[in-house]
Amino acid sequence: MEISSSAEEEVEFINCESCGFTEECTVAYISRIRQRYCGMWLCGLCIEAVKVEVLKSERLISTEEALNRHISFCRNFQSTSPPSSSEHPMFAMGKLLRKSLDAPRSLRSSSSCPVREVNQSSLVRSASRFSSLPS
Repeated sequence: MEISSSAEEEVEFINCESCGFTEECTVAYISRIRQRYCGMWLCGLCIEAVKVEVLKSERLISTEEALNRHISFCRNFQSTSPPSSSEHPMFAMGKLLRKSLDAPRSLRSSSSCPVREVNQSSLVRSASRFSSLPS
């Protein structure tokens, strides 16, 4: 399949045929991935999962068999009921963020040590070391 240089630079949004994740890729990249994975387009995460599936198998398996195992895993995972909102990690993170944003902010540190006043004269610059450089 020959692709012109302008088509190689063209970008498309495409959904992974395994997990459904959407990525933005060039037409040439999509074509290469489809050639490697039985005509299917896979996102980067699923490609890595298929590679791991090949490596972890006790016997030598083809990429196609690893792909089928991964797709089966994804479908089983997607068909299970999602956790309740109170169990989902993103819900917990959102709740934590809302609590931190709603908490009143103190102007001073809550340290028990008193804050020393800074002697302003100690911060004043006395002179430049480079004042004698020729211009």
